[in-house]
Amino acid sequence: MKLIIVSGRSGAGKTVCSHILEDLGFRCIDNLPITMLEQLATNMKTTQNTPTAVSIDVRNQLDQLKHFEDILNKIRQNAIDVEVIYLDAHDESLLRRFSETRRRHPLSTNTGLSLADALQQETILLEPLSRCADLTVDTSEFNLHQLRDFMRQRLGQSSNNSTLSVLIQSFGFKYGAPKDSDFIFDVRCLSNPYWMPHLRDYTGKDPIIIDYLDQQDDVQHMLGDLKRFINTWLEPFSLNNRSYLTISIGCTGGMHRSVYLVEKLVSQINSTYCNLQHRHRELL
Repeated sequence: MKLIIVSGRSGAGKTVCSHILEDLGFRCIDNLPITMLEQLATNMKTTQNTPTAVSIDVRNQLDQLKHFEDILNKIRQNAIDVEVIYLDAHDESLLRRFSETRRRHPLSTNTGLSLADALQQETILLEPLSRCADLTVDTSEFNLHQLRDFMRQRLGQSSNNSTLSVLIQSFGFKYGAPKDSDFIFDVRCLSNPYWMPHLRDYTGKDPIIIDYLDQQDDVQHMLGDLKRFINTWLEPFSLNNRSYLTISIGCTGGMHRSVYLVEKLVSQINSTYCNLQHRHRELL
């Protein structure tokens, strides 16, 4: 029996996530009061094993939000396979999305809070849910189509089997580290093609950059260390009933070294214990 709880700040993509789960065969319930989660889980054990997804947001009462973790633990003790997915984005991205859609934030409707203040208050109120998340997704850099594609790939693999879903992604520290990372590896110490004018305009996927980095001892040392770490720990993570793992590798601009390393890793690591995906945030 599968139960997915979807939460996150308003405008971060909960509706998109719910629609994708519905396409994957889940029965979806929007804005279920937290106090009804236990009853839902009990009913699931007596029905036809239909996978269910529940959306929970800030419209729940504060005292209910505070007790989310206790309720979640009780459900898990009842032999229900539960995953919590939390979607978020930078304030700037959420402000832009609200401006584009001209929607009102739920906390602004009756309180008179400004949109910026409502987003900050929502972060505080939803902390009990974000703390319990099995998968946190930062949707700041996604447009609607990219978000749909990303979530369909991630959720589709998880819903079809119990194998660990691993995402290895490159990024640039100058644009901020991904908030959805389980591990972040800083590779800014490595030889940088950017400082060679004839290499600057290429990326880590181009043969000229690959040839250059293939010859750098420090890069190869880092690649070997990362490969050993990932290969060593994929099986323990998988056996620990974990559904998602996000590994982020960052260089300065997210164009050369981190891209190269991610491409090498996905072709070399042992994917026996996982469904392996990769993305390059700055190349979207």
